[in-house]
Amino acid sequence: MADLKDKTLFITGASRGIGKAIALRAARDGANVAVVAKTDQPHPKLPGTVHTAVVEIDQAGGHALACVTDLRFEDQVQAAVDATVSQFGGIDILVNNASAISLTDTPQTPLKRFDLMHQVNARGTFLASQTCLPYLERSQNPHILNIAPPLNLAPQWFAPHVAYTMSKYGMSMCVLGMAEEFRERGIAVNALWPRTAIATAAIANLLGGEQVLKCCRQPSIMADAAYAILVRQSRDCSGNFFIDDDVLRSEGVSDFSCYAEVDEDNLLPDFFL
Repeated sequence: MADLKDKTLFITGASRGIGKAIALRAARDGANVAVVAKTDQPHPKLPGTVHTAVVEIDQAGGHALACVTDLRFEDQVQAAVDATVSQFGGIDILVNNASAISLTDTPQTPLKRFDLMHQVNARGTFLASQTCLPYLERSQNPHILNIAPPLNLAPQWFAPHVAYTMSKYGMSMCVLGMAEEFRERGIAVNALWPRTAIATAAIANLLGGEQVLKCCRQPSIMADAAYAILVRQSRDCSGNFFIDDDVLRSEGVSDFSCYAEVDEDNLLPDFFL
């Protein structure tokens, strides 16, 4: 069985939520993880910083590096990549997980929020991919994994929050284009998206607090699905828009109750599925 021992992962938004869960799963193999996130000091509403994530990853068996980074700035992303390569010798896997979200309609979306979502989601994904590319090309099994939805141009996915959908689909279009662009170089580029809402602090704040979390699955389902993708041979696995439970079914998992916060029968579907 392939694993991630001694592989180096560059994970954006890894201080909490899905990004941290993916980092912790890789850490169990003894992976190196660059924790690339903006939160240097504790946030009043969102738990975790780059530093607390580093402690958890190290305790889980990995080797972590704190990279305080605002994805909107090229020099900060380049500095994070340079620090990762200096510390670990290269980059094997890029996980574009960081995301800004505002589930607002057109009149209720300030342009400042529109710009933030596009700068972090679409532009940040493109920038991180571009900056990591020279090192991914040197890896024996290089992967880019975007936490992004499958592309679907049905109006129902746009109407409630067109600005957010545009920004997330920008991440998805990076998968569509880069998978083909990098195919001959052997770099896998895929998307992964959850079937249901995932129990994170951000979701609780957006959708109504602790009660909503009871209708979510835990971030560990995304971590386990991401792991299953990232250990595959990159030349044989690219250009896919994966859904978390479909990936795990393909790995032989049939019981998902362990991922449910409370009740597997009353899960909240994701925004884009």
